[in-house]
Amino acid sequence: MYRFLLTPRWWVINVFTLLAIPVCLFMGSWQLSRFETRVNTHNQQQDEVSAEREAAARPLGDLLPVTAKTSGERATATGRYDTAHQLLVPDRRLDDRDGFYVLTLLRVDEDKNGGKAGDGGKAGDRGEDKDGDKDGAKALPVVRGWLPGDADDPAATAKVPAPPSGEVTVTGALQASEHQGGDGVSASGGLPRGQLGMISAASLVNLVPYQVYDAWVTSAEAPGALKPVPPTVAEGTGLDIKAFQNLGYTGEWFVFAGFVVFMWFRLFRREAETARDLALGITPPEPTAPTAPGADPTPDDAERNRSPSATA
Repeated sequence: MYRFLLTPRWWVINVFTLLAIPVCLFMGSWQLSRFETRVNTHNQQQDEVSAEREAAARPLGDLLPVTAKTSGERATATGRYDTAHQLLVPDRRLDDRDGFYVLTLLRVDEDKNGGKAGDGGKAGDRGEDKDGDKDGAKALPVVRGWLPGDADDPAATAKVPAPPSGEVTVTGALQASEHQGGDGVSASGGLPRGQLGMISAASLVNLVPYQVYDAWVTSAEAPGALKPVPPTVAEGTGLDIKAFQNLGYTGEWFVFAGFVVFMWFRLFRREAETARDLALGITPPEPTAPTAPGADPTPDDAERNRSPSATA
C-alpha cells in the first residue's frame, strides 16, 4: 500500500524533507547560540563595569583604537578645552526624559597621554588649525553631561555651564564613534549651527580645523546642572534589539522544521488513504462538466431524465 513512496514524486518530497529538517534545526541552534553569546557577553560586561569602577583609569593612548574590549573602560586625558567649538547633541534620552548632550572638544597633546602618531585614526587631519597652531594636538570629543529639554530652547541652553579654562584632566568611559542607525543618532541633517547629530570623527571633520580622535569619552563628573551620561555597551555585544531578534529567529527556524514534518505527514496520509481506497475498489466519482442553460442534454442526461410515461 505504501509503494507510492518509491515513485519519483515522493523521492523528491522525501529528499527535500530530509534536507530541510536538519537545515532548519541547524539555523535555529545557530541563532540560539548567538543569543546566548550576547547574554554571556552582557553579563561579563556588567561584571567588568563593576570592576572597572574600582580600577584606576588608564591613559587614552593605551586604549586606542576602541574595540569591544576597550569600549566602556575608564580613560584619562589631559589637555585644554576648545571653548569655541562646544556643541549640543539633541534628541538624547536619559532616565526616560528627553534632552541633549553637551559636547566639548578637548585639545589633547599625544605625547602627554601615552599616544602615538596615528592612534585613533586621522579623521579631520588638516595639518594646522585656523590660528596656525602646529603643536600636533588632536581633539578628543568629551560629553561633559546631559541636560533635559530642547536644544533649540534658549531657556534650556542657558543652563549649559561654560567649559573650564586652562589645562584639565578628564576621566570617563571610552566610547566608539557613533554611526547612522545607532540609538539616539539623528541622521536627518539640517541641524542648526552649534548642534551635532552623531558623535563621530566623520561628522566633526567639517566642523573643526584639526585632527579628531575616532572615539569619544563620557565624563564621569558633570559640572553644574549637567548629569553624567552612562556609557553604552559596544555594538553587537549587549542585550539590544538585535539580541532579541536572534531569539525570534530561533523560534522561526524551529517552527519551519515542525511545519516541514507536518506537511510531509499530511501528504503521506492523503496518499495512503487514496491507495487504500483503490485497494478496496472505492474510486472517486469522475467529475462531469456542467451543462450550460438552454443547451441540449447529452444522451446520458436524456436517458436519466426520461419520465416513466415516456418509457411506457
